[in-house]
Amino acid sequence: MTVPEWRSTGRTPDFPAKVRVVEVGARDGLQSVRQWVGTADKIALVNGLIATGIPELEVSSFVPPRAVPQLRDAAEVFAGADRRTGAVLAALVPNVRGVQAAIAAGADRLVLFVSASESHNRKNMNASRAERLAALAEMAGIAQAAGVGLRGGIATAFGCPFEGDVPVADVVAVARAYRKAGITGIMLGDTTGMATPPLVFERCAALRAAIPDIEIALHFHNTRGLGLANVLAGLQAGVAQFESSVGGIGGCPFVPRATGNICTGDLVHMLHECGIETGIDLDALCDVALRLESLLGAELPGQVMKAGPRLRISPLDAAPTAVG
Repeated sequence: MTVPEWRSTGRTPDFPAKVRVVEVGARDGLQSVRQWVGTADKIALVNGLIATGIPELEVSSFVPPRAVPQLRDAAEVFAGADRRTGAVLAALVPNVRGVQAAIAAGADRLVLFVSASESHNRKNMNASRAERLAALAEMAGIAQAAGVGLRGGIATAFGCPFEGDVPVADVVAVARAYRKAGITGIMLGDTTGMATPPLVFERCAALRAAIPDIEIALHFHNTRGLGLANVLAGLQAGVAQFESSVGGIGGCPFVPRATGNICTGDLVHMLHECGIETGIDLDALCDVALRLESLLGAELPGQVMKAGPRLRISPLDAAPTAVG
């Protein structure tokens, strides 16, 4: 019997050879932490992540302090970030004021966001989807005039906690609005952890059919344990950019029961085991996650940070010998 070969060329043939990992822990992760994390500790986290070889990370968000108190020191964190490696430093921005503040702070890329579902737009931004879409052109124009990069985020792209399934046509409509504003990089956000591999493949295919020049990034939560399975579906669909969070911290504060993002260490470990390059030092990344766990005083959900990579060998005397 002939056994199919998984790695005929050193990687799964249908997968991208290289993946860009975008780290969102300093923003999407910390925004859900109730205890105040000091500015110096945030800067140390950002710079520790940059040192692992991560090519892009969301440093913070320029949102009203009353909405997300944890991120009220966004400008200070940007000022302390290490720019020597050339890592792209991004900021999430909700409105024109946020765009202006992020540009002034020196953000390399701005992430705009609109929810595909009407209910989540109103809950997350206190505005309708139409109102959010109408604001895109002005926000994008300010950033483009300043020479700052843009990515358009589509929240609840795989389901809404208040409405259930979100029609793929609604996701495409938001993506078209971004494209009309001159934005070609689109991020599909699994804000609620409702994504499944079939949904991931369907939505990526629909976006590519509707907007052929689009660049897709995927952002998954592990709410129902499907985070890395969804990554595999995205890889199969040809996606080569994924967002993740150090230690698996995070979760949307405006969605009930929305637990953390997929863990960057677990994602990088899986990609490396599939023969896919990331340029990230996994051991260094695990060290950063363990330091964050100590800082927060709570166990983080990441797995590889605890167990180590698959081929990490232990000495024989590290485990008891069976008796009998």
